[in-house]
Amino acid sequence: MIKKLFLIIFFIASDQVTKYLIRENLSPYEVIKIIPGINIVHVSNTGAAFGILRGAGNSFFIIISLVAIAVIFYLLFKEKRHFIPYSLILSGAIGNLLDRIFIGHVTDFIDIYAGRFHWPAFNVADSCLTIGIILLGIQLIRERSADERSKRAFQER
Repeated sequence: MIKKLFLIIFFIASDQVTKYLIRENLSPYEVIKIIPGINIVHVSNTGAAFGILRGAGNSFFIIISLVAIAVIFYLLFKEKRHFIPYSLILSGAIGNLLDRIFIGHVTDFIDIYAGRFHWPAFNVADSCLTIGIILLGIQLIRERSADERSKRAFQER
């Protein structure tokens, strides 16, 4: 179990270190061009994903995050077959929660764009959340397909 917890700690640490480096080395809204289509920026997000619900208040997001973390933590140990997706989701939720608790907002810094279209800035925690949710969805779809094939095979006997 220690090895599995290392994965969660690694992603949380990666998130927090990268955000710290951004806050310490870039002024708000400063942009560093990496390659065409990718910038590093310093953005403070007081809302949820993509900045929605900005006016809801930090306390609201802290409470929602704590509830989500409790649920994911429970599922992490109950449904061990989904350890990787739940670990990623948990890491992302904890990473952004730490920002909200200690600095009052989430630090976003990855800016992906094409021409004038910029995807909302995000961070390592957001990436963990997104990848974890996608992986969980894929696993659930595969499990459901396997269950349906098993049921059909059983009914054909």
